Amino acid sequence: MVISDLKKLESRKAKVEERVDKDLEQRTKRFALSVIEFVASLPQDRTADVVAGQLLRSATSIGANYREANRAVSRADFANKVGTVQKEAAETQYWIELIVESRIGDHSVASNLHKESSELLAIFTTIGRKIKE
Repeated sequence: MVISDLKKLESRKAKVEERVDKDLEQRTKRFALSVIEFVASLPQDRTADVVAGQLLRSATSIGANYREANRAVSRADFANKVGTVQKEAAETQYWIELIVESRIGDHSVASNLHKESSELLAIFTTIGRKIKE
């Protein structure tokens, strides 16, 4: 009976982890879509185009790399891909900060995006630390 209960517990844990993975995949996708919408609203001039392009690349890479991490072939592969996600989230913060400080786009929207990128970075930093334990 103890082994049976343990197997049930492990099965439930696996289902919860899978749900969390899917929820986080959806969250990173929603974030990317929000950034796409924000970038489309920026003025079209040389400066904004450069910064917007960089923001778009890093922000959309967060979800793409996390999705790839969830399909990793090993624990080391997963850890490496999560590390890439962390770097992209940190880079995204940087580009958003430049947009805010240079007053290129809507401050309120950019601040909300910065908050979300900070939360994502914190989540992926925690995942990265736990995978190394």
